[in-house]
Amino acid sequence: MRRGMRRGTTHGTTSVTASGTFAIGGDLTVNRLGFGAMRITGSGIWGDPPDRGKALATLRAVPGHGIDLIDTADSYGPFVSEELIREALHPYDGLVIATKGGLTRHGPDIWRPVGNPDYLRQCVLMSLRRLGVERIDLWQLHRIGPDCPREAQFAAIARMREEGLIRHVGLSEVSVEEIEAAQRFFPVATVQNRYNLVDRTSEAVLAHCEADGIGFIPWAPLDKGALAGPASALSTIAGSHGVGAGAVALAWLLRRSPVMLPIPGTGDPDHLAQNAAGAEVRLSADEFEALDREGRAAWNAR
Repeated sequence: MRRGMRRGTTHGTTSVTASGTFAIGGDLTVNRLGFGAMRITGSGIWGDPPDRGKALATLRAVPGHGIDLIDTADSYGPFVSEELIREALHPYDGLVIATKGGLTRHGPDIWRPVGNPDYLRQCVLMSLRRLGVERIDLWQLHRIGPDCPREAQFAAIARMREEGLIRHVGLSEVSVEEIEAAQRFFPVATVQNRYNLVDRTSEAVLAHCEADGIGFIPWAPLDKGALAGPASALSTIAGSHGVGAGAVALAWLLRRSPVMLPIPGTGDPDHLAQNAAGAEVRLSADEFEALDREGRAAWNAR
């Protein structure tokens, strides 16, 4: 899916190149701060966006910030996010388009996992068609489905990788044990679990990813809970750096681990620029530790 040289940033815009790089699967190098394409759909991640032109403008602004990793899923819309990405950015010169499959949609905010191997194959084939590519650089199992043994799902994914339909495979919302089970069928290139300042549930998974060189894609990276209050360390640090609280939350994630690949999402070009600013925030050790303490306290208090 990736072709040619990486697109450069537009003069005068905030660039995420300061976030550093990570090689997905050891050979697919991207800037560590990416873009999540869930919020370019309608309410409840269902249907078309309320402002199609604004959604397309947001996507077209992504490369100008040096962002070269876009994360989507066939269930976003469903299908809407992938279709908009193709309309705005095909043929993806210098971009990695990662997508996911394995969830079915039955209405706004309703997500039901299905792991039937035939369904997973359909997910991949239809994503290939919608995105307009011959191979998906990073395809992620959105959830391990409860309807059949996980080994059957992993075996089906391994076959599609061997066929060349998928370059690298990722998993989402998994435990260390599930990662190790999947690795008996294919190399796990990335793991996408919920993780942010106030949700540390996946600390053990993050440690495992660091040890194995697996990219860790934290979803809901901008969730700050009550930390954005006027007296919080987050607000104080954001003010001292002249950025929003979200940019500081992203800067904290980037410093937290070298395998961290945050993918903040938005359907607004201005918000995209605010998120990209997080790559340029350099937290001191004291600032990082203050945020860590405050976030852990909030997490432990839940």
